[in-house]
Amino acid sequence: MSEQPAIEPNSIETPLAAAVARRPEPVVRAITHDDVRAALSEGLSDFRAAPAYGLFFGAVYAAGGILLVLLTAYSGMGYLAYPLAAGFALIGPFVAVGLYEVSRRRDAGEPLGWRPILGVVFSQSRRELGWMAFVTLFIMIIWLYQVRLLLAIFLGFQSFASLGEFLTVVFTTPEGLMFLFVGNIVGAVLSAALFSLTVVSFPLLLDRDVDFITAMITSVKAVIAAPVPMLGWAAFIVASLVVATVPFFLGLLIVLPALGHATWRLYKRAVEPAAG
Repeated sequence: MSEQPAIEPNSIETPLAAAVARRPEPVVRAITHDDVRAALSEGLSDFRAAPAYGLFFGAVYAAGGILLVLLTAYSGMGYLAYPLAAGFALIGPFVAVGLYEVSRRRDAGEPLGWRPILGVVFSQSRRELGWMAFVTLFIMIIWLYQVRLLLAIFLGFQSFASLGEFLTVVFTTPEGLMFLFVGNIVGAVLSAALFSLTVVSFPLLLDRDVDFITAMITSVKAVIAAPVPMLGWAAFIVASLVVATVPFFLGLLIVLPALGHATWRLYKRAVEPAAG
């Protein structure tokens, strides 16, 4: 009776492992401030070339923010309007997927249309990009929980009749100022972490056949390769979103599409084209 050759455990290769092994890793480039400025200029050109799509996705995003604020006011929790508005900004990259697709189609010379663009948005939600959306929502939930925790620590379990009363306590008492200071520090840390994970990962997942872990690693590598320009881009995003939300989120009609298209353009500059 002949003996069967022994099979080493590590020699067993599943189809998934083989596919991952054959898939080339995305290569990042160190961008400069000039790249950031050029990406913003090119993004604005994309918006001007197809404004209807930008206005549509901007309106969807603005409507979501308005709805959140109205719900907090209706439920008597107006004091959560600010942290909710700040947390809502974290899901902007997922909402902008349709804008990435518009820019991608313009690069590829493919025709624009509502059916293919919205179809890509809905189909991507069931693929790796859906996992990235989960990561984004998870960080947003952490942000909201830490707000409630800091409220309990610094302001106790007192209730506020209105947003105005809450703001009065926050800006005129030592406890309120400490809550504001610590809350913004924690929020900045969470935002920086999420920015590093998503700055190029959403466009990368739309553009290539990679898993969301690889996309997040590539995004972090892009930030590490050019920390100062990326930090400047992050600061510009934050400032733009703050200004856009002041007129009851209506500024997002313009700001979201401009930033969305510019993010795609920055991704194309930060990540080398796929080989072949």
